[in-house]
Amino acid sequence: MPSSGSSSRSGLYRTLALSAYAFAHIGLYLTKEDPLRTADAIAVLAGTRMDRALEAADLYQSGYAPRIVITRQKEERSFTVLAARGIPLAPDADVTRDVLRQLGVPAEAIIIPGAIHDNTAQEAQTLRQLAASNRWRTLIVVTSKYHLRRAGFALRRELKDSGTEVMMHGTRYDEVNPDRWWTSRADWRWVITEGGKLVTYELGLGA
Repeated sequence: MPSSGSSSRSGLYRTLALSAYAFAHIGLYLTKEDPLRTADAIAVLAGTRMDRALEAADLYQSGYAPRIVITRQKEERSFTVLAARGIPLAPDADVTRDVLRQLGVPAEAIIIPGAIHDNTAQEAQTLRQLAASNRWRTLIVVTSKYHLRRAGFALRRELKDSGTEVMMHGTRYDEVNPDRWWTSRADWRWVITEGGKLVTYELGLGA
């Protein structure tokens, strides 16, 4: 009969093994994306200046969807301060639109909703409204790779029972290494931030 001490050690080893496995695989867990097929629209979530827009342009040129939606994000206070000093800066969504135009996406294929968003859940609400008003049944949503899992959770939660299917897709221009995320400071920041936010979302605490 095993002693209580050996049972405790065995339990500790199992816990350590599971923890090591979770640590090594959390990067892959966060970066899960969906198989792609043609859709009614490609949505570019706010948050990076060009990585996501470049991917959306490539998907558009490859014929995955006839239009691209760009969501607006709340700009930093410094934008307002600079504008007051006579140095206006174009919002990220406007810069993204201009870049898409130069990459060959026609103006009539670009949609920028007026709403300003402070988080992914708000973007999901806007996309639900757009999908409903335009009778879109499929959406490709482009974001950063480590943002995929949480963004997908927020979007599917919002579009549940709406009749609109979401396909999450990570930009190839996002320089990350989910297989060895612990070797990069940038990956560390992404994983810690997105991992923590995902937990709050799944607990129903995240907006």
